[in-house]
Amino acid sequence: MIHAKMIAAAAMAALAATPSFSQSDMLGIPGPISFQGRDYALAWTSQPSEAYFKQEYVPEGQAVEAYTDMILVEAVAGAITPAQAAAAQVETLAASKEIDPVVNHEIIHNEATGEVLLDFVVSDLSLDPIVVEWNAYRYLPLAEGEGVALVAVSRRGYGEDGAREFLGGLGTVRAEAINALATFDIPAIGIAR
Repeated sequence: MIHAKMIAAAAMAALAATPSFSQSDMLGIPGPISFQGRDYALAWTSQPSEAYFKQEYVPEGQAVEAYTDMILVEAVAGAITPAQAAAAQVETLAASKEIDPVVNHEIIHNEATGEVLLDFVVSDLSLDPIVVEWNAYRYLPLAEGEGVALVAVSRRGYGEDGAREFLGGLGTVRAEAINALATFDIPAIGIAR
């Protein structure tokens, strides 16, 4: 998946383990998650390494393989800050500019809370149908222990016409979702060990 590139590429490379996949809540937030008046149910979970957990939530009637709206919650334990995790994602985006003409991003640092909000667009024009994806990632310190939590919004458009329509309406959708995410009351995220 385009959006699942990482919470922190450099940190994840150092945390090698056999991944496991399930649909059981591993972060203490089984769902549904209500965001912008819509409920998102837990649809997929993964533990790519011993210290890295991912959960994806979609509205009723959608699947993680071909969603148009998704909420992501991730957590990584260890000596990493929200700023470092966001910087690693920005590096990934910069590297993908050579093959993805749509890539663009903005980043906002909240010095008072230590949080970082990264807003970006990516695409995969090699797929049939093509996919254009917008994401807003809110990185924050884990409530307990060292590490980073991520709560994110991901939206997609499919096919040439769908991608064009998606990008054309993104300005309004983006602003509303970023404001909602920035003020979203994030549930307590705990790492199950």
